[in-house]
Amino acid sequence: MDYLEIEGGNTLHGSVRISGAKNAALPLLALSLLSRQPMEFYNLPEVADINTFIRLLTMLGANITTKGKGHRIIDTTSVNDTKAVYDIVRKMRASILVLGPLLTRFGHCEVSLPGGCAIGARPVDLHIKAMQKLGANIEVQGGYIIAHAKDGLKGADIVFDKITVTGTSNVVMAAALAKGKTRIINAAKEPEVVQLCQILQESGLQIQGIGTSEIIIEGTGGELLDLKPTRVIPDRIEAGTYLCIGAITNSQITLHDVCEDHIESIVLKLHEIGFETEFCSSDTNKAITIYPCKTPLKAFRITTTEYPGFPTDMQAQFMALSTQCNGSSFIKETLFENRFMHVNELQRLGANIAIDGNVAQINGKSELIGADVMATDLRASSALVLAALVAKGITRVHRIYHLDRGYEQLEVKLSSLGAKIRRLSE
Repeated sequence: MDYLEIEGGNTLHGSVRISGAKNAALPLLALSLLSRQPMEFYNLPEVADINTFIRLLTMLGANITTKGKGHRIIDTTSVNDTKAVYDIVRKMRASILVLGPLLTRFGHCEVSLPGGCAIGARPVDLHIKAMQKLGANIEVQGGYIIAHAKDGLKGADIVFDKITVTGTSNVVMAAALAKGKTRIINAAKEPEVVQLCQILQESGLQIQGIGTSEIIIEGTGGELLDLKPTRVIPDRIEAGTYLCIGAITNSQITLHDVCEDHIESIVLKLHEIGFETEFCSSDTNKAITIYPCKTPLKAFRITTTEYPGFPTDMQAQFMALSTQCNGSSFIKETLFENRFMHVNELQRLGANIAIDGNVAQINGKSELIGADVMATDLRASSALVLAALVAKGITRVHRIYHLDRGYEQLEVKLSSLGAKIRRLSE
């Protein structure tokens, strides 16, 4: 098992290219199940979760052609299996995204209950209830969701009790081939959902309300789609993470291939802390530079919420940053349970953090000292890397397979910025 060894206290400089968004790529890969022809992808991130999902598609019978870095052709015309087995699905929760496409295309499927990050309750009940509303008969048996829609899915009004990104994506794909009109109420507005809907619209599907809380889809009644070549949008969470890396090390770093609108809440919070940023846009590149702060960093407050609010996936990174701010910062987590598992590990490095329910109080500025720490989930592991970059001495971050799920070549990109970081084997 690999770990990262990081020597902290170094100022960074240079630029990195932001990879394609994992959370956009996963539903788009699932969408390929609805294509009547091979679907071409560009800017696919080379991370473990993408490789896992591609293995899942392969096990279902898809043919995969790799044309270059981030460039693959997914041919699902030969898919002949509708069972997503436990051995693959257990590795990540996003595997549930094949439920809607398989069910709407074939009229039946079996999908293992999913795995992934252990960050609290992410019940699949919302997905199951939505598919039932569309006319599916579903039972959960032996660890599998067993779904049947003998006469195909039929459009309906789907009201989500709480906003769900994967739930919205699953219903959008299921509704695409359903008979009649589907209306999704309380839909997610995240950029990853928007891209999925836009790709469907470009294929000729009638879809309204993209980017709003109410999406209306007129299904094809079972007819497969002519899905166009797709370039995955930039990863807003990776961009936010590297902005925080620039901030915590007080360095000038430029990020290439970013979408300004998608990271607005992150950038505004960095401005509040005291940092200046600059966007630069051309026909071929959109970039942002973060500049060193010349004054003491200000404490801040964050409440995580759905897009366009502050993303829960950036909470851990800002907690690491808050250890270097003067005064008490407060972070309130409203979306997921048990998402403060990184606190104990940050405390091992010397962070002064108190937890009261779903609120963390971080008292800074703290002098962090290198130690052995253990990653508990994807974003928590990135917070430990951030803290290690400013800790005195050597920090070893263990269980970095969590990092590999969502960050493409993290240690390579950090090394290019001047960080002293090595990937080693236990």
